[in-house]
Amino acid sequence: MKLSDSIKPISQVKARMSEVVEDITKTHKKVIITHNGEACAVLQDIESYEEMQENLAMLKMLAISGKSIVEGKAKSLNESFKQIRRRVRDAD
Repeated sequence: MKLSDSIKPISQVKARMSEVVEDITKTHKKVIITHNGEACAVLQDIESYEEMQENLAMLKMLAISGKSIVEGKAKSLNESFKQIRRRVRDAD
């Protein structure tokens, strides 16, 4: 997809909103909306938006995990399972 194909002036989007929404829902392409010749907003379907939010959350968790490892706050997998087994055993 060429970026230039997805750039639309706000007047065109307002005049053809129903068509634009139908198109982005079917194709999952984003529309960049311009105002006075400047890009000012992006319109996208809800499914793509939710997927993007989930991906951002995952990246944030990875970044936090990486930071924890660097700071020495992480445990090995074996140590984690030993701790879980102890808790299960102690709970019985």
